[in-house]
Amino acid sequence: MIRIGIIGSIGSGKSFISMLFGHPVFNADYEVKLIYKKNKKCFNKLRRKLPKFIKTFPIRKREIISAVSSNKKNLKIISSIVHPLVRKEMKSFIMKNKKSEMIILDIPLLIENKLNKKNDIIIFINSKKSKVIGRLKKRRNFSEKLIRSLKENQLIISKKKKLADYVINNNFSAHIMKKKVKLIKEKILNERNNSRY
Repeated sequence: MIRIGIIGSIGSGKSFISMLFGHPVFNADYEVKLIYKKNKKCFNKLRRKLPKFIKTFPIRKREIISAVSSNKKNLKIISSIVHPLVRKEMKSFIMKNKKSEMIILDIPLLIENKLNKKNDIIIFINSKKSKVIGRLKKRRNFSEKLIRSLKENQLIISKKKKLADYVINNNFSAHIMKKKVKLIKEKILNERNNSRY
């Protein structure tokens, strides 16, 4: 099984590119949404730690945004509770898909949280600033303050780019991006197959 780690800045289009590979995708942001929606234990822990902000179940995104915007330390508190749950779901996903030829790990803090392995293939998604801002503004609950807080929690973009095996420039139409991903996927499979001999 080939593990592909997709990294890049917030709003670069990581999830879009991940889906183009046509293989099982572990989307950490989606898993967090499910945890907020379904995990009562998580809610109780967050409510105990942040009673001024976390009041309703399912947890509302605006409560999380309010907590993080109020104090940067609150992001660390939330992460300490939520990240172990995401890690557990990731392990379950990998086990479930262990017979797959390839799996895609769409995890914003893949490297920062040391979730990558030595043989993982890292792909950095590069995107123009104007494109990134345009995508972020389309999101519900868009908050510049929250985006700044999340960016501070990620490795400097230039460092991330250097760690990558491949770079995909996501500044084109969906049709062109499909072709770009197909070429990289073929290259990865050929290199991995050749290394066996």
